[in-house]
Amino acid sequence: MTIKDWPKNERPREKLLHKGPQSLSDAELLAVFLRVGVKGSSAVDLGRELLRRFNGLPGLFRADQKAFCEIPGLGVAKYAQLQAVMEMARRALEGELRHAVELGSPEAVSHYLRLSLENRPHEVFMALFLDAQNRLIAAEELFRGTLTQTSVYPREVVKQALYHNAAAVIFAHNHPSGVAEPSRADEALTQALKTALALVDVRVLDHFVVGRGGTLSFAQRGLL
Repeated sequence: MTIKDWPKNERPREKLLHKGPQSLSDAELLAVFLRVGVKGSSAVDLGRELLRRFNGLPGLFRADQKAFCEIPGLGVAKYAQLQAVMEMARRALEGELRHAVELGSPEAVSHYLRLSLENRPHEVFMALFLDAQNRLIAAEELFRGTLTQTSVYPREVVKQALYHNAAAVIFAHNHPSGVAEPSRADEALTQALKTALALVDVRVLDHFVVGRGGTLSFAQRGLL
């Protein structure tokens, strides 16, 4: 039985339009994205297979092009569409941050940072440069490292803060291993950056560690 044979109120697209996207399961949301299934399987069945194969939506979003396209019924076009959807969501969140006055609160940036960093296969160090009202001026990826470490240069961070005329900054980096816990090296780096930026009157509001499924705030942990 295809989705067209289902009762109208049970079809994913109609259900979404009638009850809202929050009413759909992960497989049903994927079915709306996929539009069609494959021979012998509906779009919902294919969605369930993707969730099983990649261990949920986070795993699917982390999948590279080769692994994604190995699934029967998928291909480069669908992979490109998925990447475009994720990038649009990231840019939409960034746009909201640009108009947020209370960006200094950890909850205001956590979703954006997870979408930006959680699925990276390598370690990335980024900075959110803020004005005097804690509004976002720019979000920049400053350094990129290996799976285990990255080299961060305080002089370059100070240079970028001055370039943006920033009054404050929030740092973030990911742990591809999946554990959102700061290392002693992370703590030492944060203090070094805080000291360097204090010389040019730029405040460090927070440093987030992004792991698989969550973030840790230095400010909330009392590490600043």
